[in-house]
Amino acid sequence: QVQLVESGGGSVQPGGSLRLSCAASGIWFRVVAISWFRQAPGKQRELVATINPAGNTNYADSVKGRFTISRDNAKNTVYLQMNSLKPEDTAVYYCNVRYPEDYWGQGTQVTVSS
Repeated sequence: QVQLVESGGGSVQPGGSLRLSCAASGIWFRVVAISWFRQAPGKQRELVATINPAGNTNYADSVKGRFTISRDNAKNTVYLQMNSLKPEDTAVYYCNVRYPEDYWGQGTQVTVSS
């Protein structure tokens, strides 16, 4: 059974940092790409970042240079380091794997506000 569990969300001031974690189980972790998505109130869910099995990464233009996705295959965990946070980064953040259908975690809330 595939399970994704996100953690690390919270409330920060603009310019602050957070690190999200996504712990995966029930999959052959080292051979799959993992993505982070986010969904703000009243908006569609959007892709934030993806890391493939080789460690290659892709980012949404809105987070390039501020967010870093990484993976630890020994821990079956993907991370999203978020720096220089802005109010527009406020959203529920989800991790996703296609195995072969889409699986989602429960989400973790990130709130950026002064």
